[in-house]
Amino acid sequence: MSSPTATTRKPLPRFRGGGRVVRVADWPEPVQRVASFLRDAGAEARLEEFPEGTPTAADAARAAGCELGQIVKSLVFDCDGKPIVACVPGDRRADRAKVAAAAGASRARVASADEVERATGFTPGAVSPFALSTAVHDVLVDHGVLRHEIVWVGAGSPSHIAGVAPAELVRLARARPADVVEGGA
Repeated sequence: MSSPTATTRKPLPRFRGGGRVVRVADWPEPVQRVASFLRDAGAEARLEEFPEGTPTAADAARAAGCELGQIVKSLVFDCDGKPIVACVPGDRRADRAKVAAAAGASRARVASADEVERATGFTPGAVSPFALSTAVHDVLVDHGVLRHEIVWVGAGSPSHIAGVAPAELVRLARARPADVVEGGA
């Protein structure tokens, strides 16, 4: 797969603690929230905007010029009444029983669109694994995500994603590594 050209890819500034001030006023509020969180956390991350959007993991991988497994799907589950975010590689499917077990719950069901937005502050398809509402009880990161040098996560809108190292993702999301995909890590 070829990398996007400068005409189809609009790079945005890196966030490195104490780095330059980034103008985010033109971004949607959820993206501004993610950008501010990254800046305030001194994150080693890069936010990018893709005007054509990244509605699916495959679309995000094409836009970022990376492998599908480097895209992180931030999926929201209701685990015994507690919202849990499970971060899984774009080429894998979450296993509800494993999510429940990792969350210490008896069951896990995929949250509805309204539940996703209420729990995270983001709409489905734009969920960031950090800068979440305080309603989220826990964030789990599948071990498969940790195998890459860089991964791409939702950043508040269907047109924005953030590139981070997996260790930085774990730090920023205060996540716990766990086996939460079908067929094992």
